[in-house]
Amino acid sequence: MPGPARRSRDTGVDGIPVPMGWQGLIELRSSAELDALGEAGRAVAAALRAVRAHARADVRLSELDELARAVLREHTALPLPLGGDPDTAMSASVNDVVGHGVPDATRLTGGDLLGIDCLARVDGWCARAAATIGIGTVDPEDLILMQTAHQALDDAIAAARPGRRVGDLSHALGVVARSGGYGIPAASGGHGIGRGPREEPPVPGEGRPGRGAPLRPGMVLLLRPVLLAGGGDEVSLADDGSTVVTGDGSRAARAGHTIAITDHGARVLTA
Repeated sequence: MPGPARRSRDTGVDGIPVPMGWQGLIELRSSAELDALGEAGRAVAAALRAVRAHARADVRLSELDELARAVLREHTALPLPLGGDPDTAMSASVNDVVGHGVPDATRLTGGDLLGIDCLARVDGWCARAAATIGIGTVDPEDLILMQTAHQALDDAIAAARPGRRVGDLSHALGVVARSGGYGIPAASGGHGIGRGPREEPPVPGEGRPGRGAPLRPGMVLLLRPVLLAGGGDEVSLADDGSTVVTGDGSRAARAGHTIAITDHGARVLTA
């Protein structure tokens, strides 16, 4: 039987010590626990693959949500809500929607950008992943936006090695986004994940290298960059009071993986 998860008390992302009893407790998972987390990761990855394959013009967002739910059920995974509707299996964000997009009866049209984000639990372990899909033929600028979001994620994963710090991940995310002229909303970047859908440490969408909690084997993180095409960082709530949209009406793109820090680098649990 694996021993209890280890806990690491570290500084905040800006190098400021975190007070006792308030955040700062970072779970370090055993190899057996990482394998269990991998089961949740495989379920989420399978759901997103199915949605990718089915997303096309004239398909309703609710159809994609039903498909994701069916795939998660096959993996004995429990979907966890990411927006205003607790009965959905994923968040579906179209064009200027930054987050909490409800997969309703809206039909996709050619040229749309569809952001999908799925969070699920298997046997008490949580995993989450996200991606942006172009529907039909998309504008070249939108294609670059999507590619840049996924490049930011890839660069952060490449930086996720023992001995580095959370700030190195934030720096990798931010450099790619800012070099493309894109905005970075405050809630993007990522955070710890494991028994709960949101754990320590936070991973801001940009930051200074060499700062924050050290990366140690057994840490599990969600890395989730979100880029705003308009260049500003501002977001606002839509009329429904829960959906988050870009402040200037420009389009958004996101990408995301749940990863584990190992002795040899990052293990992508939602690949």
